[in-house]
Amino acid sequence: MNTTRTTTVTCPNCGRGNRIPVAAEGRPRCGHCKQPLPWLVDAGDDDFAEVVERASVPVVVDLWATWCGPCRMVSPALEQVARDLAGRIKLVKIDVDRSPQLSRRFEVQAVPTLLVLDKGETIARQAGAAPAHVLRAWVEQAMAGR
Repeated sequence: MNTTRTTTVTCPNCGRGNRIPVAAEGRPRCGHCKQPLPWLVDAGDDDFAEVVERASVPVVVDLWATWCGPCRMVSPALEQVARDLAGRIKLVKIDVDRSPQLSRRFEVQAVPTLLVLDKGETIARQAGAAPAHVLRAWVEQAMAGR
């Protein structure tokens, strides 16, 4: 499957909108100021392999549900982590209700469930919401151990 979907991300440095591919090699950079961009995308059962497993940077996976209050609370914190670690990680959000195969694969018992994957291999896992600074430390610790 060749995913040609794109998403629009605002550069935290210059404020310009950038269209970036959901799945691509390398790391996205702002077309205007050339600074690394936060890479935030959605994925599901059909495109997980291309979007996540083939990523050239570690991927933080947020397994969430629309009806979940803590999921909605942790989302802005994860987006902050993606901005803070722009160029170093990719944040992929997966709606567990729309992706039952991934829910089974990762044995999701509670949402949100957060994973850090490197080349498709789970290197860290946690359930539940946390503030941005705690999530950032967790992601950085996972990446340091790879």
